[in-house]
Amino acid sequence: MLNPINDICWSCMFPIKIGGKINLNMDNQEDNGSSPNNWFCSCTHPSRSGVTVSFWEPTHLVEVVRTPFCMVSLGGISLKNQKADTAETTGKADVSNKIQNLFGGSHKRGRNEQHDQHNAFYQVHWYKNPVVFWLEALLDNDCMEKGTLDIGWMTELDPTWKYPSLAVYQAPDSALFANVVAQAACAADCVKAAAGFPFNKLYWCAGCHGTIYPLSGWMSGHFSEVQAAKLMAARIQTKMHRDLVAWRTSGRDALCGYKLNPVMDKQNYKMAMTYPVAARKFRGRCCEPIGRSTLVRDSGKAFPYKGNQFAFQLFRKRDCCGAYKFKTN
Repeated sequence: MLNPINDICWSCMFPIKIGGKINLNMDNQEDNGSSPNNWFCSCTHPSRSGVTVSFWEPTHLVEVVRTPFCMVSLGGISLKNQKADTAETTGKADVSNKIQNLFGGSHKRGRNEQHDQHNAFYQVHWYKNPVVFWLEALLDNDCMEKGTLDIGWMTELDPTWKYPSLAVYQAPDSALFANVVAQAACAADCVKAAAGFPFNKLYWCAGCHGTIYPLSGWMSGHFSEVQAAKLMAARIQTKMHRDLVAWRTSGRDALCGYKLNPVMDKQNYKMAMTYPVAARKFRGRCCEPIGRSTLVRDSGKAFPYKGNQFAFQLFRKRDCCGAYKFKTN
């Protein structure tokens, strides 16, 4: 079960900038440099004026699992249809079992007869998790995401996640990157992510983790469990942007509200592991941008049995006009 106090790296919310001048940081936390430099700001709809505020907000939780319907952040409960599971065992598969297989619910890591060219498959659960709000740390603040912990997407119910041929229809531009030249460019993205944040222009790359496209649960180049899990986390967040579920929240033009962003801004996110080994070091960098190598930092964080399911807290950069609302009669 996710413990919001001990399992979340709260220092990842830094640096916090006020008015573009006051910089509150903790152990040199990384920033993408999107914060406006002006002190004051104003917005319409509703009319308000105030000072610019920038911070990294914990907004989403991503689970990457090998066991379909296993919700590791909810205590490891399974949402799998037990009736369908029994029917599969007895050889009397019913309609619900067939539907589950259609959507990829019965597939785990490994090769199968339909996808023998791949070597890994994962399911992903995408949660809305505005933890600062539902912990009531800050309530009446327009700069904070509001809501409760909520399951926003499950790839077990998404046929495009199981079949890359269907995923191409959602992201037809992925066909442009199925070549050696495009894949080789990801090496530069890996180097950039090692030193800071990845290149946004190379939006098909996830740094050292691999290629983001196609937006499916299959992957080749499976070097480690953690590397694969972080690639899947990047893919699902890209998918949410492509589906217009996730929007951009950083930059001068986003001070007054979210902006449409069908091609994900990779520099807008940092992630920290919450399971199986929580990155909960209070002081120090316990989160990293998309694409940073897992070779040294994440060594020993995957192990047999309970250590092959993963969860990550996503921190989204928020540039906001922290303003006073003018009341009109």
